[in-house]
Amino acid sequence: MEMWSNQSSTDDFILVGIFSRSPTDLVLFSLVMVVFTVALCGNVLLLFLIYIDPRLHTPMYFFLSQLSLMDLMLVCTNVPKMVVNFLSGRKSISFVGCGIQIGLFVCLVGSEGLLLGLMAYDRYVAISHPLHYPVLMSQRVCLQIVGSSWAFGLIDGVIQMVVVITFPYCGLREVNHFFCEVLSLLKLACIDTTIFENIIYACCVFMLFLPFSIIVASYARILRAVLRMHSAQAGKKALATCSSHLTAVSLFYGAAMFIYLRPRRYRAPSHDKVVSIFYTVLTPMLNPLIYSLRNREVMGALRKGLDHCRIGSQH
Repeated sequence: MEMWSNQSSTDDFILVGIFSRSPTDLVLFSLVMVVFTVALCGNVLLLFLIYIDPRLHTPMYFFLSQLSLMDLMLVCTNVPKMVVNFLSGRKSISFVGCGIQIGLFVCLVGSEGLLLGLMAYDRYVAISHPLHYPVLMSQRVCLQIVGSSWAFGLIDGVIQMVVVITFPYCGLREVNHFFCEVLSLLKLACIDTTIFENIIYACCVFMLFLPFSIIVASYARILRAVLRMHSAQAGKKALATCSSHLTAVSLFYGAAMFIYLRPRRYRAPSHDKVVSIFYTVLTPMLNPLIYSLRNREVMGALRKGLDHCRIGSQH
């Protein structure tokens, strides 16, 4: 403990982290690094393909590009600092750095949650009202959907960041997490934060159930539209276009609900850290794989790009 105190200023926080120096944890750390690298490469590649291929210049892929951008920023918010701390043996993070981590993390998780909800509405319009799709999902509507998602997350992130950094902190300032997570940080405050914790809980319920209710309502209507289709092939194709989104939604909301909607008495820091790894690193890696491997248009764009590279190298 003395070593940690000496290496940081009195304003710094100490991130306990998730990995020790045991052989098992070294293997797990290496695995996280592989997942992190795949998440970076996968999301950058997906953004690049959507940008260069005109066939992917549609509302669905515009939303997908924003999802990839959010995932890219999310993995870069917490993981690089965790890696630097683990490799250097230093566990400190500055007070300002901690505030920035909180703001970015809350903003990105909130924005992604709402965007996933509104993407379900896009799928509903595409399947239930295909003839009116270009009008109902015009460029203006798409920009409004994406803009509201970013704004929603940004407002929430700024509010939580400002409130958390204004609390007084005392003692060793040891955060039992691998990044500055709000609930872990509040345990170190010198004052009673119960009211703010209850407000956060209420906000989490709202931020999770608002998009989730949009998703449930959209897919209920999609299912009704599919059941009315006379062609089994058309129904199968409609469900195939939704399967990738449903998989991404299940991963994101499953992890988020486990962390933030459990009663306080059932919370354990070790469980929260493991699940946080799941949705700050693993989900951003899986999203581009889910949307590319299960999508003919994205795979077609990838093959086209590889063919261009092959022809270019031959010349």
